[in-house]
Amino acid sequence: MLEYQEGAADVLGVLAFSALPFAAVQALADSDLGKKLQRDLEANKSEYKRAEQQREKELAAARDESPWYGEERPKWLGPLSYDYPAYLRGGAPGDYAYDPLQLAQDQDKFDQYFEFELLHARWAMLGALGAGIPEILQYSGVSDFLEARWWAVGGAKLQGEDLNYLGVSGLRIAGGQGIAIIAICQVLLMFGPEYARACGIEALEPLGLYLPGDKNYPGGLFDPLGLSKDPASFADLQVKEIKNGRLALVAWVGFAAQAAVTRKGPIADLLDFAADPVHNNIFAYLR
Repeated sequence: MLEYQEGAADVLGVLAFSALPFAAVQALADSDLGKKLQRDLEANKSEYKRAEQQREKELAAARDESPWYGEERPKWLGPLSYDYPAYLRGGAPGDYAYDPLQLAQDQDKFDQYFEFELLHARWAMLGALGAGIPEILQYSGVSDFLEARWWAVGGAKLQGEDLNYLGVSGLRIAGGQGIAIIAICQVLLMFGPEYARACGIEALEPLGLYLPGDKNYPGGLFDPLGLSKDPASFADLQVKEIKNGRLALVAWVGFAAQAAVTRKGPIADLLDFAADPVHNNIFAYLR
């Protein structure tokens, strides 16, 4: 009975924690401050639009000057002669004129595919950090995890382990209720941001937030690090981001293959290879 009560308390705690962002957003929208923000937004929207149009012109000019955009940009086959698709003109970051499936022929679909690629690339970069950092902390002695391998964490939870966050005893994730509660928490916390993304950034206007421009990148009112202030630097940063994101996507294929073959994490495999590269490599598992 006591175990059931503790389980119910954990479930209620997760639900209450997950509901906090939604409650806070609604409370802000209904408050006097929220209404003032909405009035200020309506009064200044035209000015924001003009500023954004000017910013887009400056960014377009910076791309025209950048070696990473336009007809003279690097292509995926480098100096080799090839009949590259005429519909790929180098207007998007990371456009190397590589489209064997002709996915970019329809501009609307291309914009959608680019958004999806960028989202997955960003998740892959974050996930790569999440896969490597626990092992680094474990091997360096900074922290002691019950399970540091990224692919085995879920299994440890299913075995009844309490996943202490950063190895701190008592700082548990979702109590002792297992993977189901973690899944519920993730769904509830991700629903809001994903719903807003699906509806468009205009969904934030009831909060007094107006974010014109390219929804895939920071700019205007949402640019806490000032990444878009210099158009030339910003254009190059967009290329660097998608290049690193694609590398992270490929890295995840390697992480998954390593986990399936060696049953270790990426850092453990890297250390094994560094210790004896002649014997600890892919060929050792092809025998």
